[in-house]
Amino acid sequence: MSETSIIRRQRSRNMLYNLVAFTIIFVTFGSIIFNQVKASLYSKLDSELRTSLSIMKKRIADKDIDYTQKTDMAEGSKDDLITYPRIIPIIRDLEGKVVNFGSVNDSYYEQYLKYLDFDKMNPDIIVPLRIRNEYYFRSITTSVKAGNGEEMYIQLVINADSEQALLNHIGYILSICIAVFIILSILASYILSQKTMKPIRKSWRKQVEFVENVSHELRTPLTIVQNSLEMLLTTPHEKIIDRSESIALALNETTRLSKLVTDMLTLTRSDSTMTEITKDLFSIDVLVETVCEPYAELAESQNKIFNYSLNCPANIYADRGRIHQLLVILLDNALKYTNENDRITVTTSLKDNKTFITVADTGIGIADESMGKIFDRFYREDKARSREREGTGLGLSIASWIVDKHGGTIKVKRNEPKGTVFTVRLQK
Repeated sequence: MSETSIIRRQRSRNMLYNLVAFTIIFVTFGSIIFNQVKASLYSKLDSELRTSLSIMKKRIADKDIDYTQKTDMAEGSKDDLITYPRIIPIIRDLEGKVVNFGSVNDSYYEQYLKYLDFDKMNPDIIVPLRIRNEYYFRSITTSVKAGNGEEMYIQLVINADSEQALLNHIGYILSICIAVFIILSILASYILSQKTMKPIRKSWRKQVEFVENVSHELRTPLTIVQNSLEMLLTTPHEKIIDRSESIALALNETTRLSKLVTDMLTLTRSDSTMTEITKDLFSIDVLVETVCEPYAELAESQNKIFNYSLNCPANIYADRGRIHQLLVILLDNALKYTNENDRITVTTSLKDNKTFITVADTGIGIADESMGKIFDRFYREDKARSREREGTGLGLSIASWIVDKHGGTIKVKRNEPKGTVFTVRLQK
């Protein structure tokens, strides 16, 4: 499967996930608002119903009135039986038949109240009612025994048309808003999926480049080792000394392979944050001197001038092993890319509470266009020449990672009149 198709599929999947997430958020948010508004609108109606029911039950039980008679109901209302004017009391017998409907006129009863549902199985519960699919009421029912000993049902109803109309309007507005937001979220999902895929594309390209570079780097030494071994097989009776060159070449390439694999493992672990940095307090000058001593001897054997000047009396809090590895990488490069009579200078200093390590040489130098690329993995300015000098293109990448893990910086510049200067800045 091609890179384009994989990325396109993942981008579409991310866009769908984002869209579903946005839709769930908007619908949930709209539902919460709608339910809160609904509860707020109906809370006053329900409060009036419950208060009226409580008062009416008490007063009916205290009065010796025949509430099955319309006149008696009217008389009761004069005694302030109903506390809220919007509430309509309906008296029903034990069978649920309406025997009194308060002070409303007969026409209102015939047109509306006659069609009210009645459920005596759920007393003292407020329920919404709808008459002729057009008018909205809220109702509560309870049983009570009047002062004359007669048992009956009281059903209180209150009209909720205005509240329902407002609720419908709010629901309509919320639906439109949610629909608009979902449409906008399609665009937002696309933009987010594009941004999400950027690091994936970058990682994909790095992975492909890494595999290609590794394959290229492994092919040459493996071919050399294979050819050397095949040459040995063609002359099985010869002595080792007669084939020492082939054996030495194979061993040299095997060593380079081992170093390449170690460097790749270090970088791979750094990418996955598997490699931990263990810091302690130590003298940077002592460490630099320890690392430089063998390199000074090696430089002398190659007719190169090696100097180091240690001017950092303070200790630093860092990973001693990784700083040692950093110095080895820089000094290896300095020796590798200098010729006879060239100079290598290592200095340390303390400025503004920061430690500076400088490795300068008068070697072959780095082209200006390559200055920004030398810390990239497998980058080598001249691959043929670098292979001649046993380079893998991973050392400076590891050096950059070590410095970055310590919160420092590493910079490179030209050394006048020739050569290169690497400057490492570390926190004290």
